Amino acid sequence: MRAVDIIMKKRDGQVLQREELAFIIKGYVDGEIPDYQISALLMAIFFKGMNFDETAALTELMLKSGSVMNLSGIQGPFVDKHSTGGVGDKLSLILAPMAAASGAKIPMMSGRALGHTGGTLDKLESIPGYTVQLDEQRFRDYIQKDNMAMTGQTSSIVPADKKLYALRDVTATVESVPLITASILSKKVAEGADALVFDVKCGPGAFMKTFEDAERLANSLVKTGQVMGKKVVAVITDMTEPLGRKVGNWFEIEETMEALQGKGPADVMEVTDRLTAWMLVASGVCKTLDEALLQCRKVIADGSAWQYFLRNVATQGGDVSSLDTLNGSCRAACVRELKAPSAGYIQSVDAYKIGLAGVYLGVGRNKTTDPVFADVGFIFEKIKGDQVKAGDCVAKVYAREEAALDAAWSLVEASLSVGPDKPESKSLILKEITAL
Repeated sequence: MRAVDIIMKKRDGQVLQREELAFIIKGYVDGEIPDYQISALLMAIFFKGMNFDETAALTELMLKSGSVMNLSGIQGPFVDKHSTGGVGDKLSLILAPMAAASGAKIPMMSGRALGHTGGTLDKLESIPGYTVQLDEQRFRDYIQKDNMAMTGQTSSIVPADKKLYALRDVTATVESVPLITASILSKKVAEGADALVFDVKCGPGAFMKTFEDAERLANSLVKTGQVMGKKVVAVITDMTEPLGRKVGNWFEIEETMEALQGKGPADVMEVTDRLTAWMLVASGVCKTLDEALLQCRKVIADGSAWQYFLRNVATQGGDVSSLDTLNGSCRAACVRELKAPSAGYIQSVDAYKIGLAGVYLGVGRNKTTDPVFADVGFIFEKIKGDQVKAGDCVAKVYAREEAALDAAWSLVEASLSVGPDKPESKSLILKEITAL
């Protein structure tokens, strides 16, 4: 078997067999097939695509390229949620304790900020002492103790994905639905979840800019996951504006705490409740979506979701007392106000531009080695639909240096649109696809 023959086969639009994909994955992980041949195959897949069986085979082979979290001996059900990335997207931090308080087990393996989208691990690490690097034993212990654990990907988990993603990033092959599907699903199955809920973001601040692209990815995730024997739900949600009123690593911890104490913004809670409810249905904790939605509101109202969050912070080494001391005070020294240029209603706040501006501030990163900061970001005093007068403060923008504000400011100003008429309020839930 030769790599060049497999490349030619996919170049010509043919279906690759499992044995051919296994040869490619093993050869690449072992260093026997060079980057330039894998790059050619990735580009062929980008243009010719893969069917669901091919995608499932690729996902399983990537999964088996490394170790898998062993959760045997722990009573489930195990369910997790994954977002394709957005701005102000702190939903994992809210829904994990909500689902845990409802009786589900949440083995959550998350990522870091890259580009304009935020990272769950960076947000958690803004809590002093919180550790996200868990070995398998601690991951198991914490799930057994608290019904949830939050960790990053270890070096032994899906090594094929790490190599392939790095190559996709520099060969313009990231936006391939089969490759995205295999990357996401291989990591999610490796963490031990039996049921998966995907938040497929759609819009300017999302990876998938159009509804059609988001729908293709959602269908691919659901159908490929189904082939692999998993219960899967994909919820397509709007990412035109940033989620909530706070964007930034510590700032989103603050909004998480507000949400878990019943004071979450309406947009954040609309999507969080829906995703959590589907987690409870997919895992079998609740029988119907209506029952699950009531359960979501119950664990917020009775304080149990908040208690599970505090338990997790303590278990993973976080300083629980710092949640109070830093709340409202963890702010970088340099602050500038984004002001309304005219009277009217806020038509939109462009999530993509806010996300890009956040990279200059240190909320996100352009490359994996860039530092991020806890005390920088955006706090919005006005959001879409709010009425403003000329000169009203729409948002406070925090940075550690004036130079960072200067670098970000043209994007910040360009993100805001004000017009004479109040925009129509729409649901952020665009479509739901299920395989239960």
